[in-house]
Amino acid sequence: MAMSDPLGDMLTRLRNGQQASHSIVECPYSKLRENVCKVLEEEGYIRGYNIEDKGGNKKALMVQLKYAEGKGVIQEIDRISKPGRRVYKGSKDMPHFYNGLGVLVVSTPKGVMTDHKARAANVGGEVLCRVF
Repeated sequence: MAMSDPLGDMLTRLRNGQQASHSIVECPYSKLRENVCKVLEEEGYIRGYNIEDKGGNKKALMVQLKYAEGKGVIQEIDRISKPGRRVYKGSKDMPHFYNGLGVLVVSTPKGVMTDHKARAANVGGEVLCRVF
């Protein structure tokens, strides 16, 4: 059966992996998932990620989770824009999350970036998820 929300699946795998204290979480590969992982790595929420070839035209993202003092760095990770209800915001209308301490991941015409970078570049887009 086809997956209806691939990005939501990856976020759930990250959340569950951190609750179970795993060091690495495996997710199916897609460009959007890779771009979201790149943003999470730049913001310091994950250690890094690798793309692993599974053979037969299949790839997997191996995401290395990050822990501080025995607790996961990601305290909260939620999907905002869902397949049934897409959420788009302009650069001026983009909400602040935890007074700017949290990060919104936004898909813009200039690529996937944080809400801070989107405001600085004066571009809006689809609000994919929020991370704190």
